[in-house]
Amino acid sequence: MDALLQALVNGLLSGSLIAVPAVGFTALFAILRYPSFAVAGYVSVGAFAGWWVNTRFGLGAAPALVMAFIAGGLSGLACEMGALRRLMPSGALTVSIASIAVNLVLENILRFVFGNDLRGFDLPILPDLQWGGVFIGVQQLWNLALAVAVVAAVFGFLMFTRFGRAMRAVADNPDLARLKGIDPRRIAAIAVVLGAGLAGAGGVLLGLDTSIDPMTGYRVLLSVFAAAVLGGLGSVPGAVVGALVLGLAEELALLAVPATYRTAVGFAAILLILTFRPRGLLGEKAV
Repeated sequence: MDALLQALVNGLLSGSLIAVPAVGFTALFAILRYPSFAVAGYVSVGAFAGWWVNTRFGLGAAPALVMAFIAGGLSGLACEMGALRRLMPSGALTVSIASIAVNLVLENILRFVFGNDLRGFDLPILPDLQWGGVFIGVQQLWNLALAVAVVAAVFGFLMFTRFGRAMRAVADNPDLARLKGIDPRRIAAIAVVLGAGLAGAGGVLLGLDTSIDPMTGYRVLLSVFAAAVLGGLGSVPGAVVGALVLGLAEELALLAVPATYRTAVGFAAILLILTFRPRGLLGEKAV
């Protein structure tokens, strides 16, 4: 029973780390209408931005998260407006492939500036908390709280602000939104900053949990994409649910198979779910 509870706790914690960049990925897809794999680069940029202010100025996790959001958002806006938007007339597939190239460019810029060494955040190491046979790291609890705060802020922005309502209108029907006086290009720019910024913030959360290097984003790209697809592309609540399901599936798999097969079992579960519900758990049915 303790092993099962530990797996559930670990799955919840690991899923919450993926949820933040997964929300960024699905927000970009909802507005831009193509899967932007450049989010991997934005994750890495945000991770290093947060690490830099933490180690250079001694700032804590929350300021590092803010800096990562800003750095990720600005890098996303520069890449989207400077390169990817110009390729939109060629179709979504072309832009998606180009976004992979953008990720590689950002990754190699980070490698040139910071090198390839693993780097960790300068935070105090605290002993794990224990409830019965279940162990939880204090930093993991802080990461969970930060992830919940970020996702809650996104929901608040989308539900209660003028720009958030405009983003939802453009995501639902850009032509109708244009007739209502909403400029889809302006909203797309805001969505890019939001989505890329969330990816950057996710990079800090991942770095706080382990360590970072220029390939931090690349290593979680498949999980982020899978979480967004599982929840339903374009659905922000779905991205959160998909990330948690993915985290739980991978951790519960460790109870039955060696750790080598952890990722494979998790994605097999996703394949099974999507077989019976192709639009994802919370995705809307196509008409």
